[in-house]
Amino acid sequence: MASVKFRLRSKANKNVSIKIYLSTGRGNKFLEVSTGFTINPKDWSEATSLPKQNNSENKVLSNNLKKLETFILNNLNKDLANSILIDSYWLEKNINDCFNRVVQTDAGLLVNHIQYIIDNANTRKVVSNGSVTIGLKPTTIKNYKIFKNRVLEYEAHIKRQIRFVEITKPFIDKFTNWLVNTKKYSTNYSGRLLEALKTVCKDAGENEIEVTPFSKTIQNFRENDKDRYIQTLSFAELEQIKNSDFTNQKDLDKFKKENPELTNGLAITTSTLNNARNWILLGCEIGQRGGDLLNITNENIRYKGNSIYIDVLQQKTNKNVTIPIIASYAIDIVENELPIKIQHQKLNELIKVVCKIAGINTIIKGRKLNTDLNRKELGFYPKYELITSHCFRRSFATNYYKKIPTPILINITGHSKESLFLQYINQREDKDSNADLFRKFYEDMQMDKKPVLKIIKNGTTN
Repeated sequence: MASVKFRLRSKANKNVSIKIYLSTGRGNKFLEVSTGFTINPKDWSEATSLPKQNNSENKVLSNNLKKLETFILNNLNKDLANSILIDSYWLEKNINDCFNRVVQTDAGLLVNHIQYIIDNANTRKVVSNGSVTIGLKPTTIKNYKIFKNRVLEYEAHIKRQIRFVEITKPFIDKFTNWLVNTKKYSTNYSGRLLEALKTVCKDAGENEIEVTPFSKTIQNFRENDKDRYIQTLSFAELEQIKNSDFTNQKDLDKFKKENPELTNGLAITTSTLNNARNWILLGCEIGQRGGDLLNITNENIRYKGNSIYIDVLQQKTNKNVTIPIIASYAIDIVENELPIKIQHQKLNELIKVVCKIAGINTIIKGRKLNTDLNRKELGFYPKYELITSHCFRRSFATNYYKKIPTPILINITGHSKESLFLQYINQREDKDSNADLFRKFYEDMQMDKKPVLKIIKNGTTN
């Protein structure tokens, strides 16, 4: 059985360190580290292994040690159940967590500089498209916090804190191996974490913190195009969704009973499914990210003569984009049934229900989240299981590619350059297609010109 005791290692007539002695109860494993507290041995009770209750300071110290004992034992039971390694590093961390102790700042530590970036997010200068703004975006701050958590997790794995001066090629090789093989993170996610590491090292160097020359050459990576499986809804599939009937509540109740894994916790009604369908149809017609799409209200809609536009300030890129609403069903949605905003996750769940009812069930290859492992697994699944709100934007870009000039599509999706747009829809640049499109526009331009009557001399005189 696990137990905690406190003891002194010295009987000197001065304040000495109070040690915590932990027996895990498994394999006779014992751990001992300093609690960070000190006491004069004359105020220590060998009988209780706690400070004597002879003054107010010792009473407070005794209460703190009892609090620590309870905290350690509670966390020990939880972490043993989760197969977490219990060692001196674990014990020291829990002591600090118990009393919310902040380790003295050391600028040479990787985690400390990540926290420095987070703490100063609102005053950091950001250069974008030649202009300078101040303040990191909420999504950027969130990504730094996630990156910090991954670093802390790796430090727990290697049982030490990471310093900038040790970020060399061998370190990167071991870190990459941990990301890909131990944690089983996707290729793209692992690559983004390495990119974040390089960014933090670069920022540290600019702040006159010693970094290794190799940190400036860290290479990120992403999956090969042949390994990418992007899901889109074609015009034909959108037509299926548009024509689906959700009016019979008895049929919907029956569907819910027959598909508990898909509908658990969802309100499957005519109104909820119609609302989700309208988000699908509108999303695939305007090509915006899920967060931007769900924030659209009547204030984003603008009329100019007989034309309807939606103006969006993209959260991720801070770009203002304008999308014309042309398809008749999209015009009807904007004018009469603008969908109600719902939680992003709830929309992703309802999308799958709508798509299954609409018959979007072709078996295709793709990656689906394994909720037990919290990792996406490659396999063959019914298409409706792989559709999320992010598919709307890709569907727009894919469906209109080669039908609309790519620069126009880029202005709507917000991609900074054509190569990124083509990578986004997993396409290679088709130069012949671009040339044919140029010829078509040229021919249309020539057809619009009015014929001009010319007088031609026949070479005779009267």
